[in-house]
Amino acid sequence: MKNDLSWMLDSALEIPGALHAVLVSADGLLMARTKDLGRDSADTVAAAMSGVQSLSRSLAFFCDGEDLQWRQTLVEFDGGWVFLISAGEGAYLAVSAAADIDMADITFRMQQLVGQLGKELATSPREDIGHLS
Repeated sequence: MKNDLSWMLDSALEIPGALHAVLVSADGLLMARTKDLGRDSADTVAAAMSGVQSLSRSLAFFCDGEDLQWRQTLVEFDGGWVFLISAGEGAYLAVSAAADIDMADITFRMQQLVGQLGKELATSPREDIGHLS
C-alpha cells in the first residue's frame, strides 16, 4: 500500500511550484513521501508536521470557539510555503511549495488527493483465506 500512497503523493507535484509532499500519522510517523524527498528528511518533516498540527489545533479558542475543528495550517517562509491539512482520521497531508505557487490550485489538488487517500486508507488489506472447496 505504501507504494500506492507514494504514487498518489507524487501526483500533487504536478502543480507548478509544488516541491515535496508527505503523509503523516497523528503521532508523527511517516506514512508516505514523494519519491524526491529522502527518508531522513521525510521523517523529520513528519515529526514536525505532527507538532505543527497539534499547536495549530490548540488555538481554536483564539477564534472564539474551543470546539472548532482544525482544518489547515499555512506557514510562509521567505522563499516558499508549507501547507498542512487533515487527510482523514489520524492522518495529515503536508506539501511544500515555491513562493510563486498558485495557492488555489495547490489547495484544490490537496483536497482532491485527500479524497483519494481516504479511500486508500479505508481499504483494509486482504487476507489469504485459502481456497473454497
